[in-house]
Amino acid sequence: MADSDAVPRQAEELQRSITGRLLFFYVLGDVLGSGIYALIGVMAFTVGGAFWLSFVVGVSVALLTGFAYAELITKYPQAAGAALYTHKAFGNRPLTFLVTFCLLAATIAAAGTLARVFGGPYFQSLIGGVPTTVVAIAFIVALSLLNFRGITESVWANMVMTLVESTGLVLILIIGVMVVGSGEANLDQPFQLNDGNAGLVVLSGVALAFFAMTGFENAANIAEETREPTRVFPKALLGGMTLAGVLYVIIAFIAAMVAPIDELGADEGSGGSLLTVVEYGPLPVPSALFSAIALVAVTNTALVSLVAQSRIMYGMAKQGIVPRVFAKTHPVRRTPWVSIIFTAGMVCLLLALADVDRLATVTVLFLIVVYGMVCLAALKLRGAPMDHDHYRAPTWILVLGVVANLAILLYTMWDDPGSIVWCAGILAVGVVLYFVNNAFTRADPPPIDADEIAG
Repeated sequence: MADSDAVPRQAEELQRSITGRLLFFYVLGDVLGSGIYALIGVMAFTVGGAFWLSFVVGVSVALLTGFAYAELITKYPQAAGAALYTHKAFGNRPLTFLVTFCLLAATIAAAGTLARVFGGPYFQSLIGGVPTTVVAIAFIVALSLLNFRGITESVWANMVMTLVESTGLVLILIIGVMVVGSGEANLDQPFQLNDGNAGLVVLSGVALAFFAMTGFENAANIAEETREPTRVFPKALLGGMTLAGVLYVIIAFIAAMVAPIDELGADEGSGGSLLTVVEYGPLPVPSALFSAIALVAVTNTALVSLVAQSRIMYGMAKQGIVPRVFAKTHPVRRTPWVSIIFTAGMVCLLLALADVDRLATVTVLFLIVVYGMVCLAALKLRGAPMDHDHYRAPTWILVLGVVANLAILLYTMWDDPGSIVWCAGILAVGVVLYFVNNAFTRADPPPIDADEIAG
């Protein structure tokens, strides 16, 4: 891909039918997923009643990265995202592979996180007695079969599941209003932290809060079909992220007001404590109903992760930077069955060996590397010639984005050194595949097409 091709020709052939309002809700739906269902109990256990402060910090750092995406998406309205930006900024094949594999690893760890949440308290409240790990592996196998069949592309199913999971969050908001209105809210608990340095305690939950804010980068997929993208994209992207972040902070605060913190954080290692908020709240919502809503939310996000990871693996194989076998598609279903089996196997291995906290932290470590590189790419590409108008983020915000992502990366590694070993192990798999492939292919590989590498 030549860097001079700032805007692909096919962009002129696509119908720009997506308005700023539709884009706003698209971003909101991508971000407002199952993270809050999955990690609120772990965060309460880690931070204490004031874990909503961790959301404030995590949301703020995510917004800094959102500014970088807003600039780069309007510069290069293509679906390849971080792989494209890294390739254009640095033109380095191994670095582009590294960023892409970090994104792949993040989706694998995220799917493992969600699978463990699926098999945790929500599922156990409906069908108890089945080991969480067994349920989680069966969950991944079932979704992988759906991925193989190709039915995961159903926009209708995705929309229905998004509406269902949003209903659960609305119920929590109603519970909060009712508790405050009745005068029964515990207004002291949301300001209590676990023992230790207050700043460090809050930071200990930031990585988990960051997990809940991921998904905004998917907006790159529809940039070419958005009306007046330079004008509406930054507002819709940053506005959707902001609203999702505010809702997360409010829900976290409500949870701390309603449920005893020792109960809210009792499910550390498996997550799922929004159910605790419902059980302690005054709204007569059956536990089984809310658990079903939560399971739909987790399924929706996990399904997207599984589709994304198999496509990224398939895209890398098509580009010849991992063995070509991963590009094989089924003759009837036309789905990348080798990539689906490989990535699903990686997910099952991880969730069988690690808990929710560890898997979520591994996800965030990989994503922070990707987001930091996007901020660097935005700064590096400031001098690139462009033949169309685009949004320009304030330079100081991009610099702060690099610093903030690096700071969270270093703190998380210091706070949870065990996760470094997990990340190194996953990354080693990619490095081995990369070098093995190079050993069996020609010495002069073709240039990377960043659109293809992202699947």
